[in-house]
Amino acid sequence: MELSDIHQHNESSTLSRIGDRSSSDVVVRIRTQEGRDDWIYCHSDILVKKSKYFADRLSDNWPTCQILDSRNCVEVYCEECDFDHHITVLRLLYATSDVTVTELSSVKNALGTLRVAVELGCPQIVSTCVGYLEAVPWEESEEEEILKTIPGMGSQAEPILARLQPVNALAVVRIFLAAIRFATSSPPSSMNDLKTSAQEQLEYMLTEDDDAPLLTADDEIKLEARQCVNRLLARFVNLVDSLLGDLHDSVAEAENVELLQSHLTDLSWASQIVTKLEISNDFVYTWVETSVNIVKVAERVSPESSLTGTKLKVLEVTAKVLEAIGYGTVILPTTRRLHMVKVWLPFVRIVKSAVDSVGSDEENDLMLKSDGELWQTLESAFVSIILTLPSSDQAEILTEWLENKHIRYPDLTEAFEVWCYRSKVAKRRLALLDGNNPTTNGV
Repeated sequence: MELSDIHQHNESSTLSRIGDRSSSDVVVRIRTQEGRDDWIYCHSDILVKKSKYFADRLSDNWPTCQILDSRNCVEVYCEECDFDHHITVLRLLYATSDVTVTELSSVKNALGTLRVAVELGCPQIVSTCVGYLEAVPWEESEEEEILKTIPGMGSQAEPILARLQPVNALAVVRIFLAAIRFATSSPPSSMNDLKTSAQEQLEYMLTEDDDAPLLTADDEIKLEARQCVNRLLARFVNLVDSLLGDLHDSVAEAENVELLQSHLTDLSWASQIVTKLEISNDFVYTWVETSVNIVKVAERVSPESSLTGTKLKVLEVTAKVLEAIGYGTVILPTTRRLHMVKVWLPFVRIVKSAVDSVGSDEENDLMLKSDGELWQTLESAFVSIILTLPSSDQAEILTEWLENKHIRYPDLTEAFEVWCYRSKVAKRRLALLDGNNPTTNGV
């Protein structure tokens, strides 16, 4: 071929436009089983250069290539959902410069275009689609579609999946430790949303649902988490002590009440974390030792915040502590268990009575009535702890309960029934233990 012929050929390729019937030498017929059928006038030099599929179909090695109106005809059968994507790929083959984001337009379109580009062997379009999909954000539905589609495309599409690959264990540990340090640091109120988000994700990382927990805590992680929570507890105890030091003014100040509630919210979350990590001991011991002062401060909180804030937050944490004690997660001596019942039983009764008396016009406080989980947890924990006490202590607590005007809550009927049974059969049981059973001796 002479130089002038080569120049003329290159010029014609450059000027070729998809759908230009006068200059085309190939018809690409795209068809679906549903009957959709479209003929696109194309140019073999462009198709062969940019698509392995068309290079094979238009080669001498492909015997079924049809002649239509002096043009080669290549029939492409596809699914209905990919029909438009085939048209897009043909148009992109004619692009004289890099494909732009506007041409791909969306994750859905780019994914469909990529799927067809892989089938037709169009490396330039594949590369462009992969770069687009790897760089843009995905919605959850798009992510699911990507997970269904990309793995079957081989190494050329692997970069798209990089953000979905499991991270190594060391990276998980680092982000967990960074998050728990921040979540327990009591940052300014302007950062509450960030703190709450960190707390939620920490809990999610430790939760076993459809998938295993993201993190398996070793001794080092547990030690760091315990130290973080202990620092949070120390700040809370210091605040409670400072509020007790000025009973008339400080407790009434909105700023102090807000700070107290913030600490309690953090501790309510922390009580769940230490339970998941099985490091509840320090938390429970601190709460037990500080219970008397906590109750004093909570009782002096201004009336307008007594229901919607501090007192219920206090009970949220207390419920977790009583559960840990009542079910043996944390072992306390008898005096400490009895102490917790005597400190918290009266307080719980008063708060429950106040919640039950909320008027029907107070919509926000009425929401408190609808959630019975807190009250059920407290009641069950009290019954469990009472049943672990010596019989004489149980008798004292049950007598006070039967004489109390708030007998309806907590309902200690179960503890009363067990106490009655144990007391009635006590002598017989002890006699059996001592070997003094008259029936046995008479045999």
